[in-house]
Amino acid sequence: MCGIVGAVAKRNVVPILLEGLRRLEYRGYDSAGIAAIADNTLERRRRLGKVAALEAALDDEPLSSRIGIAHTRWATHGEPSETNAHPHMSGDDLAIVHNGIIENYEDLRVKLAALGYQCTTETDSEVIVHLIHYHLQTRPDLIDAVRATSADLKGAYALVVLSLADPEHIVLARHAMPVVIGLGAEENFVASDVAALLPVTRQIVFLEDGDIADVHRNSVRIIDASGAPVARAVRESEMSADAIDKGGYRHFMVKEIHEQPEGIVQTLEERISSDHMLDAAFGPGAADQFMRTKGVHIVACGTSYHAGMVARYFIEQFCHLPCNVEIASEYRYRKPVVPSGTLFVAISQSGETADTLAALNLAQGAGYLATLAICNVAESSLVRESDLVMLTRAGPEIGVASTKAFTTQLAALSLLVISLEKGHGNNPGRTAEHIRRLQAVPRMVEQTLALDGEMCELAKRFADKRHALFLGRGIMHPIAMEGALKLKEISYIHAEAYPAGELKHGPLALVDADMPVVAVAPNDDLLEKLKSNLMEVRARGGELIVFADPDAGIKPSDGVTVINMPQHVSYFQAPIVYTVPLQLLAYHAAVLKGTDVDQPRNLAKSVTVE
Repeated sequence: MCGIVGAVAKRNVVPILLEGLRRLEYRGYDSAGIAAIADNTLERRRRLGKVAALEAALDDEPLSSRIGIAHTRWATHGEPSETNAHPHMSGDDLAIVHNGIIENYEDLRVKLAALGYQCTTETDSEVIVHLIHYHLQTRPDLIDAVRATSADLKGAYALVVLSLADPEHIVLARHAMPVVIGLGAEENFVASDVAALLPVTRQIVFLEDGDIADVHRNSVRIIDASGAPVARAVRESEMSADAIDKGGYRHFMVKEIHEQPEGIVQTLEERISSDHMLDAAFGPGAADQFMRTKGVHIVACGTSYHAGMVARYFIEQFCHLPCNVEIASEYRYRKPVVPSGTLFVAISQSGETADTLAALNLAQGAGYLATLAICNVAESSLVRESDLVMLTRAGPEIGVASTKAFTTQLAALSLLVISLEKGHGNNPGRTAEHIRRLQAVPRMVEQTLALDGEMCELAKRFADKRHALFLGRGIMHPIAMEGALKLKEISYIHAEAYPAGELKHGPLALVDADMPVVAVAPNDDLLEKLKSNLMEVRARGGELIVFADPDAGIKPSDGVTVINMPQHVSYFQAPIVYTVPLQLLAYHAAVLKGTDVDQPRNLAKSVTVE
């Protein structure tokens, strides 16, 4: 969950490295650092905190260089500190930046100590630079030394190396962590994320597991895990450099909330017609695979897991197929039974989530019918390694708390349901109705965004609260879970979600006047059941905040606040539409509490470590 940038050019690369770090800061913001060769010296600057602190240090101690590497960190091993910040050095002539986790670092520390190396940080990363330094004693070629070091490492890593003794190039290596090369005119770049390179190039080369690359100003050479030279395809990124900008909004999160109608439109565009789903939307052969599907396993983490939970209701109700939804970090450590004809679906915003990628890797040898990625990043590992793909087209999402990625995932999963319906419980009339309702969702989301001012006022009632409870029934339970997650992520208010029918089995003991209870109440088949549960809350003195259909018959009263949602929202539309005001509520509560909305403490955007 850290960010890497590197560059070799004829011009000063320090501003390029800093801009790249700013674009990756959503991936890690505990500390930041840079190493560059200037005047025959390997210079390093590191600071605790965000990239702005590093910029201030470079204002005080300017640095100009034509070759350098930089890093922004999200701590795993060792507390956030300047000492633990990257780049790490061995002596005064070798520096590295690293993403990932080295699982055998403690054994390697013991080995290095016996060889006379002293580790000065608490990180797992430092052992890498000392190992490279050690191997350089017998293998003067930097690539050979990096390759020998890779053989010593157990775990996951994206690694970039800079050597004063070999100052014309940088060397990078990949194992189970993303790293890319950006090609320019007489200049080349490296990064852990394409977004960092968009201001300087769109020509991207993706390394594969085991690759080691030698990057000069005028050339790039790649060898694979066996040591053989290999050519990797050059791709042109479709991502917009301007998309990673607040665009006049106070925070990325609120900008991304308001971008949801367009994101949903883009996700649906060219994939559905007036009455049917276009077969090619999921890739070649998808229609045949869906016809043969006898069950679905969905694997994801966090917000994406909530999207999968919603999809389970749709798949089982409309397609008459069994559907399991699992958290990726749990799935990868058990032995799931895979019935014949089961489709594996992995959901991820970034496509680089370590647990989800590990689950996909396991699935590929487990006998699934096919693997399908639902993802927001076309260049991601998840997309490249799956049989079938549905891109969500939300555009870059920078705020750590996912918003538009979630609603576009729900839109994409709705398209999957429509495709699966063709061969399972098929009802052409219902399919056409689902498509019509999906096409109406962006307009409904626009209507819901008009509640922004009301949510700002409502958030004042959360500013001094320490706990909140979210309730939903049926398909709205995952939406309640998502609402609770958003509130806890960015406002630091402890929030939990329960199926409303479970109140009497424990959570009701927590209800009092100091804990707001938020409920989502579309006008569906479970509405009357939900009303009874809400009365249980009021009978215990709980304060109710209900997001309700105007026809739901829930009236405001003492201790009951009703937020009127758009009218006639169907079962198929409700998960997306009812999510939006919960996002706005969480956002405004966080602003009132003065938290760092886009970069909440202890969290990072792309969870690329286990």
